[in-house]
Amino acid sequence: MNLEAAREQMIEQQVRAWDVFNADVLSAMREVRREQFVTKEFRDVAFADSSIPLPHAQTMLSPSVHGRILQALAVTPNDIALEIGSGSGYLSACLGRLASRVRSIEIVPELAELARRNVLDAAANNVAIEVGDGTKLDEPGIYDVIAVTGSLPIYDERFQRALKPGGRLFVAVGQAPAMEAFLVTRMGEREWQRQSLFETVIDPLIHATRPSAFVF
Repeated sequence: MNLEAAREQMIEQQVRAWDVFNADVLSAMREVRREQFVTKEFRDVAFADSSIPLPHAQTMLSPSVHGRILQALAVTPNDIALEIGSGSGYLSACLGRLASRVRSIEIVPELAELARRNVLDAAANNVAIEVGDGTKLDEPGIYDVIAVTGSLPIYDERFQRALKPGGRLFVAVGQAPAMEAFLVTRMGEREWQRQSLFETVIDPLIHATRPSAFVF
């Protein structure tokens, strides 16, 4: 496989085709070698526009979704970013190309270690991967951008509270087959604006709050 040709095809035919035109985002996705963030058995489909299985029943989001997340967050070089759900570290490394500093929280220790190795190999030296449960976050007013890479069956306001004024949050809300991705912007001390981005299906965060089961 010609990796550079495959990467460029991914950018042009998948990412740009889904209205991702931000030059910095496209540059980050070119620089971060996606094939290094998948397991060996899936290396041949690293550039396919589909989610890719990861260890422990987790998945890596598709290139087009990664591109839409990065573009929606409008990351700047001075931003402090938080990622909930490191996975294999691909989005973490892309955020590292765009932000000043990235903190990424992964609940599965083995995945956190995999992500650490991958971001180190990608020279994403401003990215810190840590083991933890992002659903227990309690850090008001800390971050400029937050990417939640697992869906929330029920919206959890703790993530929007962690934004600084002017900060942006990407989150997918709902249950399969009806989920919606949102950009949430903190407009002021007690004001947030929610913008619908696209419909999607993303695996829920481990320990995310779910609706109570209906019982007859």
